[in-house]
Amino acid sequence: MRIRYLAGLLWLATSSTWAEVLLSNAQWQIRVDPATLAMQVIPAGGDRIVVSQGQKVAQDISGLKQDQQQASWRWPGFQWTMTLRGADLNLSVQADKASTLSWLQQPASAMGRGMVLPLGEGGYVPAGHTGWQSLIMSQYAEMDSTESLSLPLWGLDHGKWGLHWILTNPYHNTLQWSADGKGLALNVSHQFSVLGERKPMTATLHLEQGDVLAGAKWYRNWLQSQGLVEGLADKLKQQPEGRKLIGASHIYLWGGGLLASKDVQDWPTWVGQLKGGGPLSQAVRAKLSADALQLLAQWPATADGYQKRTLVAAVNEALYSMARQNWQQETMDMAAIAPAYSRLRQQAEQEWGAALAAPAQWGGGVSTATVKRLQQAGLARLWLGLDSWEGGLWHPEAIRSAVAAGYLIGPYDSYETALPHGTEPDWNSAHLGQDAYTRCAIIKANGQAKSGFKGSGHYTNPDCVRPLLQARVQQLKAAAGFNSWFLDAYAAGMLFDDHAASRKQDQSAVAAGYVTSQRWLGQQLPLGSEGGNAVTASGILFAHGMQTTVFGWGDKALKDKTSPYYLGRYYPAEQPEVFFKAVPVKEPYRSTLFEPANRLPLYQTVFHGALISSHHWSADNLKFQGEVQRRILLNLLYNVPPMLHLSEATLGSRLPLLQKLDSVFRPQHEQLATQRMTAFRWLSPDRLVQQTTFEDGSTLTANFGAQAAQVEGGSVPAGSLRVRMSGKREVMYTP
Repeated sequence: MRIRYLAGLLWLATSSTWAEVLLSNAQWQIRVDPATLAMQVIPAGGDRIVVSQGQKVAQDISGLKQDQQQASWRWPGFQWTMTLRGADLNLSVQADKASTLSWLQQPASAMGRGMVLPLGEGGYVPAGHTGWQSLIMSQYAEMDSTESLSLPLWGLDHGKWGLHWILTNPYHNTLQWSADGKGLALNVSHQFSVLGERKPMTATLHLEQGDVLAGAKWYRNWLQSQGLVEGLADKLKQQPEGRKLIGASHIYLWGGGLLASKDVQDWPTWVGQLKGGGPLSQAVRAKLSADALQLLAQWPATADGYQKRTLVAAVNEALYSMARQNWQQETMDMAAIAPAYSRLRQQAEQEWGAALAAPAQWGGGVSTATVKRLQQAGLARLWLGLDSWEGGLWHPEAIRSAVAAGYLIGPYDSYETALPHGTEPDWNSAHLGQDAYTRCAIIKANGQAKSGFKGSGHYTNPDCVRPLLQARVQQLKAAAGFNSWFLDAYAAGMLFDDHAASRKQDQSAVAAGYVTSQRWLGQQLPLGSEGGNAVTASGILFAHGMQTTVFGWGDKALKDKTSPYYLGRYYPAEQPEVFFKAVPVKEPYRSTLFEPANRLPLYQTVFHGALISSHHWSADNLKFQGEVQRRILLNLLYNVPPMLHLSEATLGSRLPLLQKLDSVFRPQHEQLATQRMTAFRWLSPDRLVQQTTFEDGSTLTANFGAQAAQVEGGSVPAGSLRVRMSGKREVMYTP
């Protein structure tokens, strides 16, 4: 220990002329150069770890005070305080004015054996892993602590010891990565916003022996101490309908247009009606493309299935366009939306009824027929999602039948982007009226409005658009009968300062606005949202985006139609390729984000028992070739629901898998959904045999390897899950 102490003094002496700050207790020592913030820690009985190399230029120091547990000093413009409490080093920095401070320069050597990183559910980054280095440098070179990270923390694995940084002020932090030899160096900076400049930057460095989940456990306990997380059991007391989520697989239904090919019982009559002089038929023809008009004009007596589906799809698109035209106005009247669809449906019944099935039977994936098939398959618990509330307005009978079957069913809805009147009518949820587009826009520091998703429209302030959200949800819920809802992006942690003169809200206030809207909506019916990132997770019961998160956003190979990794088109409407086409996973995503040995249940450690999370809707359990079995095992190991996309055409092929998953997941989730995940262990040197433990002592053991694994209590076959539920018999499952 004496040698390490002298080495530490020498290391600090080379970094500035100031004496070191030394904080220590029986657990560890922390040595800091106050002029550069170079920092090293020495666990009791352990080796020195350089946590930060410090700034290259030393700052002028004044007012240095310290004892064994606390130190404080000033830099020009900044007041620093470090406090040691047991295994926690608490860091606080107060700025005199709006500014940006780079406070941590973490070298690659600080990673030790590997790094714990909450990308989505959670990743383990082994030191020197070339795939991770490539991924981070190409996709995540700069991270925002509220959006890029699902939890505001990261960890350093040194075997016996682990160090875990938690950003207790999670806002306005940026993590910048750079190559450091074969490893990754990290620079962390904090922006003291002009809208919240008096709020200090706060962070904690936590020391723990050998538990890679220690940072997540610390953060969960801290959230509870701050009243920032609520147990699922308590949430369900306030929203009893949400109990239907327990044991439920998550399904997205496609084919929400007014008609499906099966609904046309007399094709010659219907085609004749479309060519005729009826007012609806004339209006539809005015909306058809040249190709669709030609198909209609030259309709063959022996039309095949493709031609029939093409004509029905064209008619559906024309009807969508007509309905939207009736309510997408400069001044938004939410009460006008539902009648626009019901009137067109009534016209279709009157004008085309002789050629069609009974209206209550209309629809493809969104239909009473689909709900009946799900019931007949023995699926007692499901969450059903529609890509739009329009499908529910066309088919209220389908919504009512799903509710009667005991399912939760709700639409995708969005309020984060507002479009100007007259643009992108297909993006129906972003049409909030011209006033919302202008008055509710997020305003940047330069006075310009913040461009919305993919550069369209403006991002909006949640407090400003909340009255529109409340009015539209109430109108659509009453018209269609939905008993659940899904808000796009609100829980995804994408936050901006809003410099609008009438608001002047920093990121934390905007996050609070999202949560306020979620809490209001969650009181009406069970609510889910995208992501579920920690800072915006309050007020929802379920989230989509953690188990498999969005990746490869700027990767051209995923958008190139000639590439084997092309994700697919948003076509046809009743079964978009992008959701149904199975594709292989490109490197480096496969060996990093999808490799079980490099996955950790960080998000579940914090939020299991508080909310239910699953995949992002762009990546259901069947989306990626060669990964189906491993992803199903991860679902079950982490006790999170499977997700599938279903269309009228894929029901027959996909229902058997859904039934098999339901038979294992539902009883498992019914017992564990409200419980915390208390432990995670690697049971093999290659990290391919893994075990999770829950509050009641239940254990789930997955073998991702190619050979049977001998573990405590017996053998687990390759590619299998052993379920040992407390008080119940053991179950072995192989996808």
